[in-house]
Amino acid sequence: MKYIDLRSDTVTQPTPNMREAMFNAIVGDDVYGDDPTMRELEEYAAKVVGKEAALFVPSGTFGNQLSLFTHCNRGDEVILGDDCHIVAHEVGAASVIAGVQLRTIVSNKGELDPKEIENRIRKADEDIHFPGTGLICVENAHSNGRVVSLSIMKGIYEVAQKHNVPVHLDGARLFNAATYLGVEAKEITKYCDSVMFCLSKGLCAPVGSILAGSKEFIDKARKNRKLMGGGLRQAGVLAAAGLVALKEMINNLKIDHENAILLGEELSKIDGVKVRKEDMHINMVFFTIKDTGCSSEKLVQGLLDKGIKINGEENGEIRFVTNYWVSKEDVYHVVNCVKEILN
Repeated sequence: MKYIDLRSDTVTQPTPNMREAMFNAIVGDDVYGDDPTMRELEEYAAKVVGKEAALFVPSGTFGNQLSLFTHCNRGDEVILGDDCHIVAHEVGAASVIAGVQLRTIVSNKGELDPKEIENRIRKADEDIHFPGTGLICVENAHSNGRVVSLSIMKGIYEVAQKHNVPVHLDGARLFNAATYLGVEAKEITKYCDSVMFCLSKGLCAPVGSILAGSKEFIDKARKNRKLMGGGLRQAGVLAAAGLVALKEMINNLKIDHENAILLGEELSKIDGVKVRKEDMHINMVFFTIKDTGCSSEKLVQGLLDKGIKINGEENGEIRFVTNYWVSKEDVYHVVNCVKEILN
């Protein structure tokens, strides 16, 4: 049975071009630096985001945690939003891997106030009780579906530079953010010292993310990646798909966004369904069904019976995520199925 899968854009399958590229990939031992396809991907990825160098990593969480591990000393403090992915969905890894303390500030739907960040920056030599601020983390696009403005990104980076603190960008959906803002990705990443972005979400690669930054940073991160078990040997088969993702798939994200807007608008027409339409910046639709009298469990099972996969509620909301394999026709079919179940 072919399913329409709205659980996440992580469920995307590789395209036919990716499968062909993977089959024909020239490979070598990447730990020795001998994989030509991986070297090509890392060089190309660095140029796309305007950084000196880049490194392939197995996942977005791996890339974020590798960045914390590489930027910070043990016991450092990391300033970041209280609702960001690193805090909410990375299993407390910062305490285990980098040995850092997360100092959260209140996020306004993903946007952080540069003044609030500056108020929390601490220097270890100022007071015997203080840890030092080792890093500031920003997420864009945010996992709540919103895109952070360039003015906020710039303001945070200016504060960071003033205090000589690096900025890491969790750009898992960086190209979604760039698509929404109508700019190239490097216009966002010029306001950070390192960036992680995923190849395996809306861009459809089967595995992998990229960590990019200065050559010095990436050289250090490469050794730390090995320490964390991320040396993948003949990884060119994965890099080949990543190259197709970056060269062919970015422009398709606009269609995903359009389908998400259509999905949100149609769902909002159903009695009792409340859609956060103001937050539909990228390919995500958040809504509640509590006013319909239907439980999320009933909706999940009912849609599954009709060949549609969704996740249950998180914090009282349901999230639908469009992707390359969800068509406009699929959107209308999903909405009709939701109507049948809720009514």
